[in-house]
Amino acid sequence: MSPPDATPAGASPRLPDPRNGSIWVHVGGELLPREQAKVSVFDSVVQGGDAAWEGLRVYGGRIFALDRHLDRLLASAHALAFAGVPSRDEVKRALFECLAKNGMRDGAHVRLTLTRGKKVTSGMDPRNNQYGPTLIVLPEWKGRADTRGVPVDDAKGQRLITAAIRRNPPQCVDSKIHHNNLINNILAKIEANVAGADDALMLDLQGFVSETNATNVFMVRRGVVLTPFADACLPGVTRAIVLELCERHAIPCREKNLSLTEAWTADEMFTTGTLGELAPVVELDGRRIGGGARGPVTARLQGLYRELTTTQGEPLP
Repeated sequence: MSPPDATPAGASPRLPDPRNGSIWVHVGGELLPREQAKVSVFDSVVQGGDAAWEGLRVYGGRIFALDRHLDRLLASAHALAFAGVPSRDEVKRALFECLAKNGMRDGAHVRLTLTRGKKVTSGMDPRNNQYGPTLIVLPEWKGRADTRGVPVDDAKGQRLITAAIRRNPPQCVDSKIHHNNLINNILAKIEANVAGADDALMLDLQGFVSETNATNVFMVRRGVVLTPFADACLPGVTRAIVLELCERHAIPCREKNLSLTEAWTADEMFTTGTLGELAPVVELDGRRIGGGARGPVTARLQGLYRELTTTQGEPLP
C-alpha cells in the first residue's frame, strides 16, 4: 500500500513550484543545474546522515536572521568535530552567488547543508573523511509554506496528532546540534500522514510536549504564551525571535514543562519555523484548540514577526 500523498507508480513527480525544475545548486564549490547537483556515494551525509543544516528565507532582497543561522550551523559543525570547516565569509559567498545565479531576491527558501565530506572508504570512522566538508546551497522558489511546499492557510489552521515516536533527549542525540539524523522526525511525520493530519506533535521521554516533527510549539493559556524548555526540542531561531518579541512588547511569556492535557485545553496554539513562520493549530488529537480558529495572541505575534521580515536581514549584493 502506498503512503498517503505518494506519487502513483509510473506517474511523473509533481514539483510544488515548476520554476524549481531549472534551479542551480551549489555543491562542494560548484554551481550545478538541478539534475546534476549530487554528492558522492562516499559522502558522510549518505553513509550516516553525518551533516548539519539550516533553513533560510529570502524576503525583499534580504536573508532574514542569516547570522543567527550561521552561528548555529558553525556551532553544530564544531560540536560534531568537523575538520576544515569553511569560514562564515566563504559560506556567505557561496550563498550569495547561488541566489544570484537563480535570480532569487524574494519568495525563496534555502536549505544550507554542511556534511563531514567524502570518505576514502565506507565506514563510520571520521578518520576516513580526508577530503574536507561538503557545502550544499539548495535554493528554491518557496514562500511561506509547510514542509511539502504547500502555502500555509491561517484561516484553515493545522490539525495535529500526537506521535508514538519520542523526541531525542540530550543523553542520546542533543537537539542543540542541528544535525541531519532526522529519522525519528520522519517516522513521526509518517504517523501524521497515515492519520490524515498536517503534522505530528512529539513528546519527550517524560511525556512532556517537545515540538512537532518539523517545528517548535507554542501555546497560549489565559493570556500567557508558553513554550517547552529547549531540552528535547530544537532551540529554533524563529522560536527565539518570538520569545524576544513577547518580551519587547510586554506579552507574558515563559518556558515550562507542558503536558498533553495543557495542550488539549490551551486557548491558542501555534508552531514556529523558518519556512512556515508562525502557523496556528486548531486541532490536536481530535480536540479543538480554543475556538477552533487562529487566536488574537497568535495573530498579533504573526504581525510583529512579519514586520521584522520586511525591515531586517542581510542585504543581498
